[in-house]
Amino acid sequence: MLRRAPGPASDPSPPPRRLQRFGRWLVRGDVPLLRRLLVASLALAGTGTLLLAAWLLVLVPFTPGFGTLRQMKVQHPTRILAADGTELTRIQHLNREWVTLDEVAPEVVAALIATEDHRFYTHHGVDPIRLAASAVHTLLGDRQGGSTLTMQLARNLYPRRIGRASSINRKLKEIVTAFKIEATYTKAEILETYLNTVPFLYNAYGIERAAQTYFSKPAAALTLAESATLVGMLKATSTYNPLRHPDRARARRNVVLQQMVKRGMLDAATYDAVKDTPVRTRFARQPAPRSQAPHFTAYVRRQLEAWAEDAGYNLYTDGLVVHTTLDPALQRLAEAAVRRQGDALQAVADVEWSGRDNPIRSASPHDYPAVRRRVRPFAHFWATRTDVVDRFIRATPRYRNALATGLDPAAALQALRADRAFMDSLRTVKTRLEAGFVALDPRTGHVRAWVGSREYDRDQYDHVAQARRQPGSTFKPFVYAAALERGYRPDDRLRDEAVEIRVGREQVWRPVNAGGTVSGEALTLREALARSTNTIAARLIADVGARPTVRLARRMGIRQSPLEPVPSIALGTSPVTLLEMASAYATIGSGGVYRAPVVITRIEDAEGNVLATFAPEPERVLDEPIAHALLDMMRGVIDQGTGRRIRTVFGVRADVAGKTGTTQDNADGWFLMIHPHLVAGAWVGFNDPRVTFRSDYWGQGAHNALYVVGDVYRHALRQGRLDPRPTLAPAPALEPRTPLLARAGRWLRETLDGLRASLQTDAPPAESPAPPESAEPAEDTEPPRRWTQTPEPAEPVRPVEASPLPAEAERVLRGVGQVLGVLDEVIERHDPQAAARYRERLQRFARDAEDVLRRQQTQASPNARRRLDRSIDLDEHTSLRDVLDQVARDLDPAQRREIERLLRTLERDLAPNR
Repeated sequence: MLRRAPGPASDPSPPPRRLQRFGRWLVRGDVPLLRRLLVASLALAGTGTLLLAAWLLVLVPFTPGFGTLRQMKVQHPTRILAADGTELTRIQHLNREWVTLDEVAPEVVAALIATEDHRFYTHHGVDPIRLAASAVHTLLGDRQGGSTLTMQLARNLYPRRIGRASSINRKLKEIVTAFKIEATYTKAEILETYLNTVPFLYNAYGIERAAQTYFSKPAAALTLAESATLVGMLKATSTYNPLRHPDRARARRNVVLQQMVKRGMLDAATYDAVKDTPVRTRFARQPAPRSQAPHFTAYVRRQLEAWAEDAGYNLYTDGLVVHTTLDPALQRLAEAAVRRQGDALQAVADVEWSGRDNPIRSASPHDYPAVRRRVRPFAHFWATRTDVVDRFIRATPRYRNALATGLDPAAALQALRADRAFMDSLRTVKTRLEAGFVALDPRTGHVRAWVGSREYDRDQYDHVAQARRQPGSTFKPFVYAAALERGYRPDDRLRDEAVEIRVGREQVWRPVNAGGTVSGEALTLREALARSTNTIAARLIADVGARPTVRLARRMGIRQSPLEPVPSIALGTSPVTLLEMASAYATIGSGGVYRAPVVITRIEDAEGNVLATFAPEPERVLDEPIAHALLDMMRGVIDQGTGRRIRTVFGVRADVAGKTGTTQDNADGWFLMIHPHLVAGAWVGFNDPRVTFRSDYWGQGAHNALYVVGDVYRHALRQGRLDPRPTLAPAPALEPRTPLLARAGRWLRETLDGLRASLQTDAPPAESPAPPESAEPAEDTEPPRRWTQTPEPAEPVRPVEASPLPAEAERVLRGVGQVLGVLDEVIERHDPQAAARYRERLQRFARDAEDVLRRQQTQASPNARRRLDRSIDLDEHTSLRDVLDQVARDLDPAQRREIERLLRTLERDLAPNR
């Protein structure tokens, strides 16, 4: 056997590894310092290069493939179709006209290469020298870009795949894609693609459209100065916009010319001749591609972009086919109604603000256009509301530019006021009435019509899904729904009287009705909703609470806009969108089932394969009887209330329900209507809420927004686009509502009665003698328990020593004790005097209930049942219900809500014992 040779107590250290040896070599004193630093630098550079190469290889799958790159010039746009298959629009590069390099002025190409990438013809997609210089400048605090034209093209063509974040990861993706582009195309093809895809402002894509937009000439006819101006814009199109900032554009143009001189592409004499010339433009806005339902298709496009980014599709090149829910025929009716009624209502506002007097000239808005021809629209507003007009002026770019030139605010304001053309233009913009309309099917959530403004060419702002405005009284159905859930019934009466609700410690909210009066009349909830009585809506929300109402409104469809849980929300003070309101009303129309609005049903590829389908998940958010009761109440708005013009003016005889709405100072008019197959809503107002209808008559939603909705329904019914025969759900027979604490008393009574019946069934026969006939009448002739005048036996009811109570009885007694304890505690905390009045009665009830329950184990006679009744009747004419009713009258709404919350918890815990 071999043995280890004897040696020292410990083994010698193993030989050092290569990295350790290299480290020791670096610190050796006999090696020159310069040599050591050079070797270390080369080692670090090699390691960094390897890591960078590995990183680039990892990113290759996350960049566009060669097949995608070859489709750059051959576009396959996404087609968006209506529900009937007609094409609404296509998603493609807007206003892009492809031209070859021969059709572009040579000065454009020279300026582009000199400024953006002067080594373009010598690199292979990435300029290492420029990239290194950019890194050094950035580290020294002077941030510079290092992208070549090929890298910029990669970013412009594939913004979602590459991204625009300032990160190393994005830059590396650009590098990988640039290498792929250089391997796929020639330099001339890359330049041509770049010039035809680079974006400019005002919906202009590519050099040809830019030349037409800014100089009204083709790209081949651009001069040297014009070419340098457009190339200079590429650094920051908004900053160097020659229309808005001519001085900046000229300075940037001269930088481009200097770069051309520096690179030998321009002689100094020509530069000197051009540098001092001003920037001269001839602006011609390029028309946006026409689309049916432009606001609708814009909304569809936003949803598609999010889907395509997640699914990895390109909307411009993959030839997708998108099927939507829009009904073209109904869309045409809606557009015509918004245009027709919007024009008439614009005339109303123009005439109302034209002079000092403001008579109501007609009950029809269509009589006002003839009057408008004889007046100057909004002359009185412009002359008397000078404070508002001055704020309009201060918000304009012209005013800010005037301040930038050195004018003081007063002088700038005076100068602009004296500019008649500017003031006329400002008045036209600020006093233009706007409207929005949307309709959807409550059975599916499919959006059938969508009109975001009166004219898309004049106002692209979407008043359906973007604009958030106060909904006014159209929010009240949510308050009434919360009240119905709480136990109110449509025929319960509340008095129309002044209301004061404390908000915080020092503020008091005092809502008033339209006109500032109260009738003093006791109205049913049905009547109050039909008349849109503000005081009763305020009383309801004080009882049911703002937070529960907000939670219910969110469940029903207000899921994007923030809702402030304050009492005034009962009158619609939290802004929402029209789309949210229509969706929430569709929840009412569908019997309490919420379906998210649907605009896309499915997406197919170019071969017809289905890539995705979309259908909302039905969600029960409101009990069906409650939804049907609310729907029946909203019928009254149309038949007898503020929405009756749907019948009288537009002749709609179908079974419909709805609600009008108007906000403070007539800033917003709303109307929403529910048909079994179509829920539609409209908003009417001015973009700036400081401009309103002048009269309360025309400022009401019942006199403006209702006309838009009524017009659509009238023509849809006449043309057979909507079936007049279906009916809304019938009103359910809801139990009459009893006061909150009375309901608690009734629940306790029913619980004890159920327990008594159970104990009588299970208890052994009674062995005590029967009472005399005179003391106990026959069961069928026993007088009503609550009103009996028969005296009870003088012998008091005492606890009986008996076996423990059954478990069910123990739980009920614990529950009774908890309820009474809660009542006692709340009364004590809020009103000690009330506590003193009721504590004895409440305690006596608890004692009597326990005594009789114990006696029930040994005594099952009618007399025992009567004693149990007696435990509920505290004296001859006062029952627990009476006590609780009196307590409820002594407590304010906040205290009642606290009690009810605790009672609901207790009732849920004891539910199995009922």
